[in-house]
Amino acid sequence: MRLRFVLCLMLALSSGASAAEQWHLAQDEDGIRVYLSEVPGSPYQQFRGVALIKASVSTLSELQENLRVACKWLYGCADMRLLKVEGDSTWVYLTTALPWPASTRDMVIQVQSERRDDGSLVRRIKAVPGMVKHVPGQIRVRQLQGLWTFVPKGEQLTEVTYQLQADPAGDIPSWLANQFVLDAPSVSLRTLRAVAERQGGAAPGR
Repeated sequence: MRLRFVLCLMLALSSGASAAEQWHLAQDEDGIRVYLSEVPGSPYQQFRGVALIKASVSTLSELQENLRVACKWLYGCADMRLLKVEGDSTWVYLTTALPWPASTRDMVIQVQSERRDDGSLVRRIKAVPGMVKHVPGQIRVRQLQGLWTFVPKGEQLTEVTYQLQADPAGDIPSWLANQFVLDAPSVSLRTLRAVAERQGGAAPGR
């Protein structure tokens, strides 16, 4: 009887986790699809943005690695600074510029890159503690995880996915949080696409 109870409990938990990970299409505009999913125990939804970009994986990778350029196309970015590189891991300090009435935030992000045999690139990101002292006036984001994936679909065509789950810390109006999960992926992917396709057109043969 006890074994049966444990098995039923495990099944219920696994079913709940599966349901929590279900994504629904929230926006489909200008070739960019945005999916949302509830996060157990959090009032904030996670997002997943998907777009096809007419550029190679290497071009898109370079546009991420150039932090000055990356901060211009990444939604909400005010500044990005390289802290450390160690093997396939990179640590970056990022400050935000979110719409009023949100206060500015900062975070230290670890980026773990994985290049696969099929030519795709996966970059997993997460907030990590330490490395940069608290700056007065900034709210430190300590809970954030997500990923970027770049999957080649042709010689100059890549499917890009941007997924993120975060707790912004501090008080955020619900309307702003709801708008962020739509704007962050759609604006980031739209701007990245414009920059990448312009750069690809200026450098034929890449």
